[in-house]
Amino acid sequence: MDRKLESIVECLLFVAGEPVLITEIARVLEQDEASTKTLLYEMETAYRDEERGICLLTTDDTVQLVSNRAYVAYVESLLQPEQQKTVSQSLLETLAVVAYKQPVTRAEIETVRGVRCEYAVGQLQKLGLICAVGRKDVIGKPMLYATTDTFLHKFGLHNLSELPALPLEEPQEIETV
Repeated sequence: MDRKLESIVECLLFVAGEPVLITEIARVLEQDEASTKTLLYEMETAYRDEERGICLLTTDDTVQLVSNRAYVAYVESLLQPEQQKTVSQSLLETLAVVAYKQPVTRAEIETVRGVRCEYAVGQLQKLGLICAVGRKDVIGKPMLYATTDTFLHKFGLHNLSELPALPLEEPQEIETV
């Protein structure tokens, strides 16, 4: 691994403070995207193996320098943050439906949940966890929703394939009288 390139990437990500497009990192390093992704993967692996206080969180398109979750208790102890507002059960359920079925319409979410969800969808959009990604090509052209990179970052995921597998439902037997 080229130590100078690693140092440049660390500096860029530290200064940016938020996710940076991998294509932008490649442009700045004057490298192709594949070489840049290889460098980022090597850095991510090295940080993890060395149990460093920082790590790289990469998605398919972005990379961000983040604190290591293993040390969150120490950070909380230092900063003693105010209690963060928790996300309600209904928001989590709505978010789960979007994450697993995306792109999905509000009506499709409501069918799965069995309740109206316009408030939950609006709140998840305000939190930046989901966004509108287009319209479904059916009568009425309803809005389609999908998760965002913010969702991936909040849940420590690199991409959606890391979502836990849904348990398969067992067929229920019907008793006959």
